[in-house]
Amino acid sequence: MGMTQHADPAVTTPPASGPEQTDGRTAERPLAVRLLARPEVGVFLGAAAVYVFFLIAAPPVRDGSSMATVLYQSSTIGIMTLPVALLMIGGEFDLSSGVAVITSALTASMLAYQLSMNVWVGVIAALIVSLAVGFFNGWMVVKTGLPSFLVTLGTFLILQGVNLAVTKLVTGNVATDDISNMDGFDQAKKVFASTFDIGGVNVKITVFYWLVFAAIATWVLLRTKYGNWIFAVGGNKDSARAVGVPVTFTKISLFMLVGVGAWFVGMHQLFTFNTVQSGEGVGQELIFIAAAVIGGCLLTGGFGSAIGPVFGAFMFGMVNQGIVFAGWNPDWFKAFLGVMLLGAVLINLWVRQSATRR
Repeated sequence: MGMTQHADPAVTTPPASGPEQTDGRTAERPLAVRLLARPEVGVFLGAAAVYVFFLIAAPPVRDGSSMATVLYQSSTIGIMTLPVALLMIGGEFDLSSGVAVITSALTASMLAYQLSMNVWVGVIAALIVSLAVGFFNGWMVVKTGLPSFLVTLGTFLILQGVNLAVTKLVTGNVATDDISNMDGFDQAKKVFASTFDIGGVNVKITVFYWLVFAAIATWVLLRTKYGNWIFAVGGNKDSARAVGVPVTFTKISLFMLVGVGAWFVGMHQLFTFNTVQSGEGVGQELIFIAAAVIGGCLLTGGFGSAIGPVFGAFMFGMVNQGIVFAGWNPDWFKAFLGVMLLGAVLINLWVRQSATRR
């Protein structure tokens, strides 16, 4: 009689205890590596180093009023740097931003003074002009496919010529007339150019605007759909368009944001000095772009933050005023800026490469 063989039941053996094996693609990176990957880390360390350097080299910096001056200088650069940085993250940059500030101030001043109108009419008209300049830049870039370098260089030259020619034609001089006695001036000055006393130190209102705008820009970049669109169009606009990102709207709106920044800074200058020199603003666009680059924004787009340019602008203000407080020749300012720019670019490159390797 044959015997029936029965297979023994399979025994499931638990895996040996030991470190959990994870896929390298999904493993959580160490905190230090994640911090290195942030675009603002390098510039924060650089800003701290510059601050400490001038605390030692220029003792007047330790005074509260001196630091208020540094922050004021930083804020006038920083307010404009924020929209420039957002535009750079979106893959474009604007060479007309410096003269656009003066165009805005000239528009408000001449319209109000020559037509004997309330200065707020000039302020609103200047905002419309600034938005129109930004829209023109964005529309030309999107519709023609030309590099923003060429388009905004053309706008820069146009605005520079118009600023000088129209001011001479209207006022007979290279500067606008004093508007300090006109209706609405005092109210506008409180909004755009007032000063607050904090612990016996006079602080310009632009410092508060700068920090508030930076907080708003950070929230937009990190918490909103529009912020995702900015990174997407800066990384690859064709891929972004393929997944439904409104590339045309995003790019044009970013150029218009630069126009808003130019308008705001222009109004501050007008209501601080009561008059505007039509030939100013040339070269400031490079300061704004450099502060954004030092702050971790790539010229190629798709990478950056709003916090980094805050530290970048602070470094500019610190160096600009620190040289004065140290009693050095102010001609060294440009040399310092060049060193900071190259140093920031190299540090940011090393940070990204280190984070990628890890």
